[in-house]
Amino acid sequence: MGLFSFIKGAGSKLFGKKTQATEAAPVELSKEDALKAEISRLRIPVDGLSIDFADHVIVTGTTDTNADREKIILAVGNVDGVGSVADYISVTNPEPESTFHEVKSGDTLSKISKEVYGDAMKYNIIFEANKPLLEHPDKIYPGQILRIPVL
Repeated sequence: MGLFSFIKGAGSKLFGKKTQATEAAPVELSKEDALKAEISRLRIPVDGLSIDFADHVIVTGTTDTNADREKIILAVGNVDGVGSVADYISVTNPEPESTFHEVKSGDTLSKISKEVYGDAMKYNIIFEANKPLLEHPDKIYPGQILRIPVL
């Protein structure tokens, strides 16, 4: 549980998208519904997911692992317009928590891996820990927050 900071102007553009609610006219999703749809799209398992958007995003629910909890925090926080996420997600089978790393200009997963683990070839550990948030090891951007799992 805690408050996590993100770069408000970086990330995916989820807000302002429309959905076809009726045949007559598309309807813009609320910010909360857009964030829930993103978590659903990523297929991150969570029970009782609730998202409130005030000064920051407040996320509640229950997951089996810290990895899923962290992925939800990152899925919600790495969105353009989100500056912080208050985490109230319960974990039924906790394991060691990952650290978070903000991607800087010029970073690669290999460079981050060398910095964190002392071995650039362990970049795939970081990539796997951030799936499905990352689709390819080369597709990271400055300001993005990544999970760095404990070895």
